[in-house]
Amino acid sequence: MISTHWKRRDLIKTLGGAAIGTAFMNPVLGGEVVLNLPDHLRNPRYQRPSRPLTAVILGAGGRGNVYAAYAEKYPDELNIVGVAEPIPFRRERMAMAHDIPEKYQWETWEDALDVPKFADALIITTWDHLHYEPAMKGLEMGYHLLLEKAIAQSWKQCQDILNQSRKYGGMVGICHVLRYAPYFRKMKEVADSGRLGDIISIQYLEPVEHIHMSHSFVRGLWRNSDQSNPMILSKSCHDTDILRWVIGKPCKRVSSFGSLTHFREDKAPPGSTARCSDGCPAESGCPYSALRIYLQNKTWLWHLALPVHDDATILNALKTGPYGKCVYRTDNNVVDHQVVNMEFEDEITASFSMEAFTHYGGRRTRIFGTRGDLVGDMNKMTITEFFPRKQEEWDVNMGSQNPSAHGGGDWGLVHDFVQAVSQNDSSLLTSTIEASMESHLIGFKAEESRIKGGKTMSVKMDI
Repeated sequence: MISTHWKRRDLIKTLGGAAIGTAFMNPVLGGEVVLNLPDHLRNPRYQRPSRPLTAVILGAGGRGNVYAAYAEKYPDELNIVGVAEPIPFRRERMAMAHDIPEKYQWETWEDALDVPKFADALIITTWDHLHYEPAMKGLEMGYHLLLEKAIAQSWKQCQDILNQSRKYGGMVGICHVLRYAPYFRKMKEVADSGRLGDIISIQYLEPVEHIHMSHSFVRGLWRNSDQSNPMILSKSCHDTDILRWVIGKPCKRVSSFGSLTHFREDKAPPGSTARCSDGCPAESGCPYSALRIYLQNKTWLWHLALPVHDDATILNALKTGPYGKCVYRTDNNVVDHQVVNMEFEDEITASFSMEAFTHYGGRRTRIFGTRGDLVGDMNKMTITEFFPRKQEEWDVNMGSQNPSAHGGGDWGLVHDFVQAVSQNDSSLLTSTIEASMESHLIGFKAEESRIKGGKTMSVKMDI
């Protein structure tokens, strides 16, 4: 396994980016240490936990490391005490970062849950198809859950997890991290304030960015809905969740159109090869060249699961693994563009568009109300009131800052989850499974509509 003499300071020096940002810790009188958290991390009902929440990480990939890093910065809040991860170097890195004993390091989630309950919570950041079983088993054992989205692969599975949480009393937080970002919290505040009057309609764009699309949804782990989820859930349930949260009223019906139009074999350049490393004549001019993205630019390397990033190691991975395949010759089946139309209670309409073919990322939102409108791009937001004419410009630098991803939402989520479990009060967490179910149902119904040629589908919650 690992050498037990490794300590956190040694690990940080060795791994560099494994820990994010700097601690917000200040001493106070009496020798105590308090968390000097940014405003959006500190819930107004914050109470210092009597002890750190203990958690086991199931899946030490990108998301698992992001959430576990909170414990590095705020050890009085969260302590990672176990890890299950099949890739050895990822498991060992997590174990070293958190001083996890060998007996609490496992290859699989099944191994972790064969051990009697020894922590407060499970942080489930496994692949989508490995959410359901550990969630069900963990709740039965008495764990609370922080569960990565999408909740599961079917509406029935989502309902099962909800019912299991009710049966055993476990709290389930869903990782809809955008709710915890200052940008979207500001948007929700404005929508609820009445400054825009009654919300009439919302236009919402998710520009995935073309390289992100090729990496994650053509070559990557979320390329095939049988192994993960349809695009509207694996990528865009963040967005259906934000729409439902901001509008604050039930969705009544949806319709959807979209397809996999470009990333398929009949669109491959003439003479192109199965892999970019096979001497493909189109490689040098292809926007999706794996040699350029991973080997030359050394970007998007995390999911390649390489212990080192030297040229020989990367090239070997491109010659043997999925990330070196031609984007027109993989087993992907998720859409590369999709639109969803929604009607909410009180005749509120919303249109959502997921677009792969952009040079930029970040959501774009327009909210139209009876007394004003809002336009934003996750960096800046303009709020205009019609009469008397008044305009406010807001940007992310005006909000609270923290070094986590999704505009600070990742650590905002973990902070509120710790508070909710520590105080045994689910109202301290906005993205409980109960609050997240409808946005998933919208996604499942939208995909059903798309498959049925855009048929309007009723959205009726029955939980």
